[in-house]
Amino acid sequence: MKILIVDDNPTNVIIIREILKKENYRDILTASSAMEMFEVLGIGEENNELRPRPSDIDLILLDMMMPEMDGIEACSIVQKFENLKDIPIIMVTAIGDSKKLAEALDAGASDYVTKPINKVELMARIRLALRLKQEKDWHKERDQRIQDELKLAAMVQNAVLSPAIEDPLFHVNAIYKPSFELAGDLYSWYPLGEGRYGVLLLDMMGHGISSSLFTMFIASVLKDTVTTYVDPEKVIQELNRRFNQLHLEKQLVQYYFTAIYLVVDTRMKRIDYVNAGHPPALFFQEDGSVATFDAVCCPVGLFDKMDIEPQTIHYEGDGHIALYTDGLLEAVQGDQEEQLEFLKEQLKGSHQWNEAHMQAVFFDDEIPQERDDDKCLVWITLNKGAETE
Repeated sequence: MKILIVDDNPTNVIIIREILKKENYRDILTASSAMEMFEVLGIGEENNELRPRPSDIDLILLDMMMPEMDGIEACSIVQKFENLKDIPIIMVTAIGDSKKLAEALDAGASDYVTKPINKVELMARIRLALRLKQEKDWHKERDQRIQDELKLAAMVQNAVLSPAIEDPLFHVNAIYKPSFELAGDLYSWYPLGEGRYGVLLLDMMGHGISSSLFTMFIASVLKDTVTTYVDPEKVIQELNRRFNQLHLEKQLVQYYFTAIYLVVDTRMKRIDYVNAGHPPALFFQEDGSVATFDAVCCPVGLFDKMDIEPQTIHYEGDGHIALYTDGLLEAVQGDQEEQLEFLKEQLKGSHQWNEAHMQAVFFDDEIPQERDDDKCLVWITLNKGAETE
């Protein structure tokens, strides 16, 4: 443990240092003024601003009354720096003024001792301060490890998201903004052969680690489910069966997810879909009309069996389909009908994907992330292709 003694009186420095040495604290530094303390802590004048360097000081014994700058002002300056504010500062003072002591504690001092120095009292306060700092350092290191692991988990989660597809008759792109490090939205798509594509977007209930783990479970079974069952009704039923195998009914919280899964047949100009409690997809067609995929069944995971009626839409000409999670709706003021009209207005027009415009309209906001839901937008462009060879 490295302790810094700051006092302009050499006698006081000697007394404190000898007490510490007898208690086997031998890594001791001294400073005779606040400016010397700043230098030891790595705070120096640079472009008229105080800029800290990393410091290995574990405790500061700071004299309250010093020339040029007193201990209270010096303490308040140290507290401005994130990498220094956790260093415990014990004020050493001959003043019995309760207002001054309160002012010192308000400035960031963790404790105080009075002169003349009482060895027993001094060591008790030092041991307490160092113990608290050790606990705080342990928590900071643990929190940093957790943050590093969450970032790694987020990278893994992001890696399972499908990359864009740009085939002659079918393009699909997406933008995704999770509200936390880990998120509960998932989009995925798969070529199914013969000009068919399966596209799924789901929104897991809740946020954070638990929701992301359930989402990753669905991601792990999704490709096999889609390529094996293909039909929207069978795919959603199989996902419901697999999700219920987790036996979550014993949990206090009922976990489930909404999902919309569709199969686009670019040769037959046909879209089959199932909407399991999800916000309606919007299909912008060549004639300017907008179809909503709003025939819904219950979300996945609520019941052992689902009553599903798959829907079919035929199309001609170019068009685009927008799938989204409810976080995109919540980013718009107004009731649900007003939110949906806003989406239609922003998503209409060119059938081609314009990521910069979508980013600016829906994702570049200043609302703190912890207040948001996950936001996801999937854009499918359908091209009619050549009429004749």
